[in-house]
Amino acid sequence: MRYFLGIEVLQRTDGIFLGQRKYAQEVLERFNMDQCNSVHNPVVLGFKLTKDEKGVEVDSTLYKQMVGSLMYLTATRPDLMFIVSLITRYMERPTKSHLIAAKRALRYMKGTVKFRMFYTNGGGKELIGYIDSDYAGDQDDKKSTSGYVFLMNSRAISWSSKKQPVVTPSTTEAEFITAASSACQVVWLRRILKNLNQVQSSPTVVYCDNISVIKLLKNSVMHGRSKHIDVRFHFLRDLVKDGVVELIQCSTQDQVADVLTKPLKLDVFLKMRGLLGVCEHPCVN
Repeated sequence: MRYFLGIEVLQRTDGIFLGQRKYAQEVLERFNMDQCNSVHNPVVLGFKLTKDEKGVEVDSTLYKQMVGSLMYLTATRPDLMFIVSLITRYMERPTKSHLIAAKRALRYMKGTVKFRMFYTNGGGKELIGYIDSDYAGDQDDKKSTSGYVFLMNSRAISWSSKKQPVVTPSTTEAEFITAASSACQVVWLRRILKNLNQVQSSPTVVYCDNISVIKLLKNSVMHGRSKHIDVRFHFLRDLVKDGVVELIQCSTQDQVADVLTKPLKLDVFLKMRGLLGVCEHPCVN
């Protein structure tokens, strides 16, 4: 197999590259960005985006086409997931500031058009995950952003960046909701892997940098402190009790899901991008 739904498949003896270089180049040409100056990251540290109700409106059709093209590129580029999730929130009334953010994502794509997901042969078969949330990150409604990524053999196979459906009063609740949504993905992935004869016999380890969430799940005495959390998120406790999911604390420096929830320093972004498995194919001209 060489192509599948616009995704290029390059097979080598040590693994497989999945990418969308041809499609990415077509997108850049379509929006007259093929000769633009490239940048090293899709969003800079401290960047904020709002509805910008007093801003100059731009062509909404062009903006939606640009965002839609970037959305399809996230199929093989998890490093684009956060900025794409962010700019999709403003398709109803896009302004110049939103268009600039979308164009920066294209400028980043221009400099990394040869990058692909690389899946190595062999290695571990255990499914592991990382979850993170950006508390009250949305500047308009103060909702948090959830992000998770699941890896096998140190390569990302599933990722998400999404604004939460409710406003949370604490970082613990925001992280708890993220953990619950990622647990749904755990159940689905374990079923898929079982059908592929990759049965996960041990609990799926999910790394979280919020110790309060882990204590909340393991200590039933703390139940009184979580009454305000919607009951639909508490099924996560059953999964932990049944040995399907195991939450383990990790340091913020090792939290891969950070790249899906917030802007990062350039060196941290590049590190997390590498940990996701996104790299440049050495033989592509």
